[in-house]
Amino acid sequence: MAIKKYKPTTNGRRGMSTLTNEELTKTAPTKKLLKKATKTGGRNNQGKLTVRHIGGGAKRKYRVIDFKRDKVGITGRVASIEYDPNRNANIALINYKDGEKRYIIAPKDLKVGAIIENGAEADIKVGNALPLANIPVGTVIHCIELKPGKGAQICRSAGASAQILGREDKYVLVRLQSGETRKILGTCIATIGVVGNEDFELVNIGKAGRTRHMGIRPTNRGSVMNPNDHPHGGGEGRTPVGRKSPMTPWGKPALGYKTRKNKKASDKLIVSRRKK
Repeated sequence: MAIKKYKPTTNGRRGMSTLTNEELTKTAPTKKLLKKATKTGGRNNQGKLTVRHIGGGAKRKYRVIDFKRDKVGITGRVASIEYDPNRNANIALINYKDGEKRYIIAPKDLKVGAIIENGAEADIKVGNALPLANIPVGTVIHCIELKPGKGAQICRSAGASAQILGREDKYVLVRLQSGETRKILGTCIATIGVVGNEDFELVNIGKAGRTRHMGIRPTNRGSVMNPNDHPHGGGEGRTPVGRKSPMTPWGKPALGYKTRKNKKASDKLIVSRRKK
């Protein structure tokens, strides 16, 4: 998918770019696979702000995605490649032989009319979903489960992928794009191929209004706040941080501070950590 750049007819247009969306074959989504998406504004059920910088944005409906790929033994045909406002990857509409329709994350080079299937007996072909134990070493995969039956949790965004490195007892060694190598149970499901729409990261937003359309509100610097609002706040004029390192609004180190639990259950499954 190519990038379209705009002429600088206004200040907002200068540097702006969008995707040409040549891969998309259908604009209107399938109504049966839509759900209402409620907005929180970053607030919890008590009305308290728990996540900052969320609010507004264009109205959207959630597309129900089949992350479990549990329809085994029934082939499906790719009916269309569609846009999903809730994620940076495109989605593919699958028409199964028994009449059911489902959305999946659209991998790269998946064409309309292609036949896909799920299960241990499926071929090693782009879009097919198999248990990790049945996928050959060296194969590039995406939409990977971490717990059998829970559904895909990693490698779901545009351009994401992982590679199978080998097998060890009931586990399969998988290398992620971050450089981390970890063990995943061989009974977990993964999909063959790379997630499509990899040019998404090259898009230049161009103006503040486009981020507001996404539901992202402005971010204020801590140094312009009062001392009761942020550790960087207060002082006369422009003042330095005044601490050993930059801090979060809640007083924790902002750069390089590890937030992962020291005794997390999945630590024993990580063979090598991600690159620094």
